Amino acid sequence: MHASRAALDRALAEGRPVYGLTTGLGARVGEAIAPERAAEQSARILRGRAAAVGEPLPAASVRAAMVARLNGICAGGSGASPAVAETLAAMLNAGVHPVVPRSGSIGSGDLCLLAHIGLVVMGEGEADLGGERLPGADALRRAGVEPARLGPGDGLALCSAPAVAAGVAALAHARAERLLEALGIAAALSMEGFRASTSPIDADVAGAHPAPGQEWEAAGLRELLRGGSLLEGPGRRLQDPLSFRCASHVHGALRWSLDALATAVAAALDGAGENPLVLAGGDVVSTGNFHTSALALALDACAVAVSQAAGPASERPARLATDRLSGLPANLTRDGEGRSGVAPLLKTSQSLAVDIRHLAAPLAIDPRFGADGVEDDSTNAAAAAFRLEAQLGLLERIVAVELACATLAVDLAAPDRLGRGTAAAHAAVRELVPPLADDRPLGGEVERVARELVASGRLQERVREAVRWQESS
Repeated sequence: MHASRAALDRALAEGRPVYGLTTGLGARVGEAIAPERAAEQSARILRGRAAAVGEPLPAASVRAAMVARLNGICAGGSGASPAVAETLAAMLNAGVHPVVPRSGSIGSGDLCLLAHIGLVVMGEGEADLGGERLPGADALRRAGVEPARLGPGDGLALCSAPAVAAGVAALAHARAERLLEALGIAAALSMEGFRASTSPIDADVAGAHPAPGQEWEAAGLRELLRGGSLLEGPGRRLQDPLSFRCASHVHGALRWSLDALATAVAAALDGAGENPLVLAGGDVVSTGNFHTSALALALDACAVAVSQAAGPASERPARLATDRLSGLPANLTRDGEGRSGVAPLLKTSQSLAVDIRHLAAPLAIDPRFGADGVEDDSTNAAAAAFRLEAQLGLLERIVAVELACATLAVDLAAPDRLGRGTAAAHAAVRELVPPLADDRPLGGEVERVARELVASGRLQERVREAVRWQESS
C-alpha cells in the first residue's frame, strides 16, 4: 500500500493526468482538476455518489462488501492511503456497519452502494452499531474508531470496485454449497419413503454418462443410503418418476455451476478491480477491471441451476403423496375422512418453485447506459448476487417441505432399515415435525426446518457426524 500510494503521489507531483484525481469522472473525464484539490475531490466523489435507495442491505452483506474492498485495497493497486484500510478494518472489528441501500449498482463497479460505506469511513453517512442506527460520526466515536482523513484518490478507491457483487456472491456461494448438501439429503430421504430404485445412482451407471458433477452426487446419495435396506433391493418399481431417477444429474449440474461461480468469485475477491490501477512499476493506468462479466454470467448460470433443482425437489413430495405411485396412503395421512394431510403443503412448494423460476431470468445481458454514452455496458453483477440469495431462501423452504413429507413417508413405509445418513436426517426432522395424526397448520413447522436445520447447516452437520461415526465404528 505504501509503494502504490507513493507512486500515485509521484504522478500527481509530476503533473501526469490521473483519472478521477486530476480529472472528472465518467462523461466529465475531460475536465481538469488542480492537483492541490485532489484530496477535496475524494470527499466530493463519495458524497456525490452515495445515491443508492431502497431497503438497507443486511449486516452480513455489508460486512462482506467491506472485507472485499479491504482485501482489494490491501493488494496495493488502488493507491489508497493505508489509513483507509486501517479504518475499514477497525470498523469491521468494532461492528460498525454502514447503512447501504440495496438499489444503485448496474455492475460497472458498485459506485453508488460503496459510496455509502466510504461516507462512514470519513465520518459521515449512517451506520448500524449494535442494532442502533446512528450518524456515521457517532457510530465511529462510540466504537472508538477514528475516521480516516482522505487523501487524493482515496474516495475513488473506496467506491470504484465490484466489492458488493463479490462479497454477496461469496456469501451466496457458501449458502448454496450448504443447500446443495441438504438437497441431496432430502432426495435420499424421499427415496427411502418412496422405496425408489437405486439403479440410477449405481457407480457403473453414473460412470457410463459422466456428466459434470453427476458421479459425485450419485456417490453422495449412495453414502447417505449406505447401511439401509434400500440399496439391497431392486426397488418397488421398474422405473421411477424422473424427479427420483435424475436427482444426481440435476444436483450434479448445480454443483458444476457452483464450481464455476467459485472461480469467478475468487477472481473478483483477489483481483485488482480498480480504475485507475497503480501497476507494480509505478504507472497509473485506466482499466476496465471493475467489469465483472464472468461473475455476472456465473451468477446467472447458478440462478438457472437453482431453478432447475427446485423443480424435482418440489415434485418428489407430490409423488410421495400420490398413492397410485408411492403405494402409501393418499396425501400421506392414514385416515381419509376429509383430512387433507400434506396436500396443501404441496401447493406451497409449487408456489415457491414458481417464484424461483421467475427469478432465473438472465441479468448479465440487460445493460444500462450512462455518462453520455461513455459507460455503454454493464454486468448487473450485484443485482445477480442479490437475486441468487433470494432464490436460495426460497429453495431452503422447498427442501424443508420435502424433508417434512419424506419423514412422514418413511414412517408410513416402515422400511426394515434406513441408511446411516437418512436415519440421522429422519431423526433431526422428527424433532421439529411430529407425526401427522390429524390435520394441523404445517407452515410454521416448515419454516423452522428451513431455518433451524437447512439454512443453519445443522442438518448437514448431524448427517455428516452420523456417517463418520458409523465409518469409524
